[in-house]
Amino acid sequence: MLELEPLCFSSECPSRALFDQIADKWSMMVIAVLNEGPQRFNAIRRRLQGVTQKALTQCLRRLERNGLVAREVISLSPVAVQYQLTPLGHTLREPLQELHKWTLVKLPEVTTAREAFDSADGGKKGDRPLIQLRL
Repeated sequence: MLELEPLCFSSECPSRALFDQIADKWSMMVIAVLNEGPQRFNAIRRRLQGVTQKALTQCLRRLERNGLVAREVISLSPVAVQYQLTPLGHTLREPLQELHKWTLVKLPEVTTAREAFDSADGGKKGDRPLIQLRL
C-alpha cells in the first residue's frame, strides 16, 4: 500500500499542486486524447465536448509547463499549433487508463449509491451538513 508522508497533504507541498493539475477533469481528458497522437487545438476541442476555448488553453499551458505536453508551431498559412505528449506525459498513460477502467467497471455501483443517497436525502441534494455535531 502507498504510504504518504503527512506533508503531502500540506498546502505547501509541491506534489499537491502537481496532483491537482494532473487530476483535474480537462487535464485527464486532454492526456487521453493526446495518447492517440499529436493533435491540433481545434481537434482536441472538438473531442472534448463542453470545454471552452479558455479552459482548454489554460489546461494545455499547465500541462506544457509541467513537461507533460509539447507545443509545436507549424508554419503553414495560416500558422497552426500542434500538441503532443512528451515522454514524461506518456508515463501517465497506464495509471489514467486504469482509473478510466475503474470508472467504467464501478459506475453501476456508484449509480446505485447515488440513488440510495438521493432517496434517503428526500430530494434535498446538498442540503445536509457534511458533519453532524452532537451536543
